[in-house]
Amino acid sequence: MSILNLSEIYRAELSDEDFDKMGTLIFKMAGIKMPPSKKIMVQARLKKRLRALNMNSFAEYVRYVFSKEGMDMELIHILDVISTNKTDFFREPIHFSFLSGQVLPQFMEQHQSGSFKVWSAGCSSGEEVYTLAMVLSEFSLAKPSFDYSILGTDISTAILAMATNGVFTESRLKPAVPDCLIRKYFMKSKDAAQKTYRVVPEIRRKTRFNRVNFMDDSYPVGEKFDAIFCRNVLIYFDRDTQEKVVQKLCNYLKPGGYFFHGHSESLIGMNLPLKNVKPTIFRK
Repeated sequence: MSILNLSEIYRAELSDEDFDKMGTLIFKMAGIKMPPSKKIMVQARLKKRLRALNMNSFAEYVRYVFSKEGMDMELIHILDVISTNKTDFFREPIHFSFLSGQVLPQFMEQHQSGSFKVWSAGCSSGEEVYTLAMVLSEFSLAKPSFDYSILGTDISTAILAMATNGVFTESRLKPAVPDCLIRKYFMKSKDAAQKTYRVVPEIRRKTRFNRVNFMDDSYPVGEKFDAIFCRNVLIYFDRDTQEKVVQKLCNYLKPGGYFFHGHSESLIGMNLPLKNVKPTIFRK
């Protein structure tokens, strides 16, 4: 790519008309709202695609997106760059305390043995999945008959690749993850300069990751779950879309199973087969 092209891409601006077209497409594909306040963010993120495709303007890019080839090839890349992937280990810790202190003992009382199945719906780069794995693994130490599996799903293929790899920088782990858990569940890179850690194979084997778009009519998850974590995902949808998504998620939740959502979200007033047991925690 020439210096001239790079300069043109740097100066490229997304017109209001093209932003409206892209916003409508993104909402249709992923249910993600794109109000005018998001225009600068969308413009900045889509410049990555202009560079990748060697295009000099958003007008050229938008024409390509709405072409047959663009519809076949580009939509997944749009979702990868537009998706917001903010997450942390042990985010909203009250949920994990409730899980280990009430949900898991209750599960063992009812089943004595068996596999506890959890779905992290909107798992981003995997911090929630591996937090769940640590919590469930710690519980299993005192309950040898207890087993578990965790499914992590997201709309972004790029972020799912990161989650599957299970490699995190030291700054992502500390101080959120206690040192005792880091020593037990992470392997430090042999290259000290990297300051990275990888989740141990024993934990990774308990997890799997798939791509799921919440706008689809059904979700290819293959089973029902004892708990679903869908936290800080619904905030990107309008109210009607939120209700439809949670209704579909509930189809994959076992009777008596628990649904966890983020503290910045609300399910109050929605027509759902859920009973509120604590703030942000519901039971089917």
